[in-house]
Amino acid sequence: MPEISYRQAIKDALAEEIERDENVVIIGEEVAQYNGAYKVTEGLLDRYGPKRIVDAPISEAGFIGMGIGASMLGVRPVMELMFWSFAYVAWDQMINNAGCVRYMSGGLINVPIVIRGPANGGTNVGATHSHTPENLIANMPGLKVVCPATPYDAKGLMKSAIRDNDPVYVMESTLLYGNKGEVPEEEYIIPLGKADIKREGTDVTIVCHGPSVGVAITAATILSSEHNISAEVVDLRSIRPLDEETIIESVKKTNRAVLVEENRPFCGVDAQIAYLIQNKAFDYLDAPVQRVSTIDAPAIYSPALEPEQLPKAANVVDKVLAIM
Repeated sequence: MPEISYRQAIKDALAEEIERDENVVIIGEEVAQYNGAYKVTEGLLDRYGPKRIVDAPISEAGFIGMGIGASMLGVRPVMELMFWSFAYVAWDQMINNAGCVRYMSGGLINVPIVIRGPANGGTNVGATHSHTPENLIANMPGLKVVCPATPYDAKGLMKSAIRDNDPVYVMESTLLYGNKGEVPEEEYIIPLGKADIKREGTDVTIVCHGPSVGVAITAATILSSEHNISAEVVDLRSIRPLDEETIIESVKKTNRAVLVEENRPFCGVDAQIAYLIQNKAFDYLDAPVQRVSTIDAPAIYSPALEPEQLPKAANVVDKVLAIM
């Protein structure tokens, strides 16, 4: 099985869906002639032309609104945000329109749009370019949110997102674009709402998503080699719909849980998962659920200080040791 980058996996998914369905178009800032701010769309303009790969002005509310309108007429637009931090400019379109149209039309009008782009910190681009809004978006009914952590997941989830008849918001991580992993050459999709156990374990469950998956796997390796603790790593892959069954079954097996998230702790995704565990697996817990989040402040610009703000494997190891 060939190894390709996370960036290439997303591009392959876009290309395959453009070829499979004539209604799929790519729209966004610098996606065409510049080949994408992070080169995810590199070469697609030459292959598919300006009717399928469309540059948009720097006006997120404008071009996201245009994509939502087009999706209501049968187009399947994939909209690229240069950073997810810029999504707030288009919040009214993304929340009030994309998320509500199907409800408000009594199920008569679908909005099959994908909005994708880089999120998360770690690249020293400052407070206004490092947001992780998956918890905010997942709070809104009608919207689906996925956070792929590997090239395999990125391709399979992107293809499912494009084929979905509801708005799907795909949070990629800037730090993951260069990561490589095995991806099949043959066709495959990954259903939205299905978590993946990235590492089997018996002593503690570590729940994570996006870039925190790598942190959790590193922590699990340390726990095994230095402390003889077997940690099970559950990658959510999809925030909404959420695979509650995989989380609960893992906690029932290990009786302990540590939740890892590159986001601030207040009202984070992990807060919802902590509630889920205490509500559906309370009798199986041998210790309180623990959380590892970012420091509760805007992202730090300094290359020396930003890593200290993000979740680290050492933080996860400490939380696990505290409940063993």
